[in-house]
Amino acid sequence: MATFSLPNDPQPWQVEQSDYIHRQTWFTVRKEAIRMAGGGYIPDYYLLEYPDWINVVAVTTGGDLVLIRQYRHGVGDVHYELCAGCVDPGETPLEAAQRELLEETGYGGGQWQPLMTLSANPGTHTNRSYSFLALGVEKIGEQDLELTEEIAVWTVSPVEALTVLDTGQMMQSLHAAPLLRYLLGSFDVHP
Repeated sequence: MATFSLPNDPQPWQVEQSDYIHRQTWFTVRKEAIRMAGGGYIPDYYLLEYPDWINVVAVTTGGDLVLIRQYRHGVGDVHYELCAGCVDPGETPLEAAQRELLEETGYGGGQWQPLMTLSANPGTHTNRSYSFLALGVEKIGEQDLELTEEIAVWTVSPVEALTVLDTGQMMQSLHAAPLLRYLLGSFDVHP
């Protein structure tokens, strides 16, 4: 991944010690002792390790967006989201995105391209979230959900998607950002 450096940028930190506090599939925590280039020292810096994530701004051949709705226990509510998931070992982010879209929605095909790469929190999370734009997707199958997934599929117009964002019906910031980026581009609203 490309990085952008400017003159006088802070230097990367040096790790003096690194230990795992807890290791499970969905909750892995690492504690590090950090020495900063300017002399600062952080004895207990905690990092959360997750697999890389993906999400898809999927646009049908008719121009509608494929969204999902599911309950999220952290906030205790149901909201709109993009189709999303984790990158499995041995899988590229694009392969994961195509797999997840088909499994969660039954939509597939189309033309795919990277849209943006984000971090949930670059200060504590070690993974990245890869967003893809899939144009011209079609319903090619049925959902193939895991037992722990309960997902409703919705198609909405771009104007309806703006309303979803504007009224707070999409809480997941890693989904709202790529959807908004697509919508701003599709309406040619650039300064």
